[in-house]
Amino acid sequence: MPQYLHRKDGSRLAYKRHAGKGPGVIWLGGLRSDMEGTKALALDGWAKREGRAFVRFDYFAHGQSDGDWRAARVGLWREDALQVIDSLGKGPLILVGSSMGAWTALLAALARPERVAGLVLIAPAPDFTERLMWAGFSDHVRETIITRGEWAQPSEYGEPLVITRGLIEEARQWLLMDGQIGFEGPVRILQGMADTDVPWQHAMALAGTLTSNDVSVHISKSGDHRLSTPADIERLIASVDALCTTLESAG
Repeated sequence: MPQYLHRKDGSRLAYKRHAGKGPGVIWLGGLRSDMEGTKALALDGWAKREGRAFVRFDYFAHGQSDGDWRAARVGLWREDALQVIDSLGKGPLILVGSSMGAWTALLAALARPERVAGLVLIAPAPDFTERLMWAGFSDHVRETIITRGEWAQPSEYGEPLVITRGLIEEARQWLLMDGQIGFEGPVRILQGMADTDVPWQHAMALAGTLTSNDVSVHISKSGDHRLSTPADIERLIASVDALCTTLESAG
């Protein structure tokens, strides 16, 4: 069963964690995913085997956390990540962000530079609301969102994704890729060339905006957006494990 943090509005933020050595690892999932996904559980299992501190959680309006999806905003998800860092994280931290979770991981790292030591980003989608959604919508879809306040986008992952005007407009204050991203720690990016949701060029553009000199990108030619095959999971765990070792040696 999950445990809960309480947001300022009284709603609940669901999480699971176990104690262990540092640097601790925090999992930040993607849009409409939850902390029970394949990658999150695989990392949880690795962390238990290694005696590594680990936290996974569900954002506002995701999984077992409270919240009305139509009220969901990037700023709220950023606040969730910061609350988890401040309340549950100890010592230097590695944030592992998948898709949208990479955006929230970057926002959290910028807000807590003294806490976040490294990043592992999987199919990273910073600025996705603007660069991958709004920029790709037809004039009709844009007009629908503006006039009706929302549009239901068909999804291959299940129920249609309701995209609200509030989500699009609020996210514009959190855009990162129009300038440099001032994070100086090590960053590891895992990306698939067969990803139809987040093009591999987006990951390369992100790498170019980071001010850190310790940035590496691994491109899997056959990898899709999920990057959840056994080989993908093995690569993810190896990347997080190696970054933990690097930070332990440096510390």
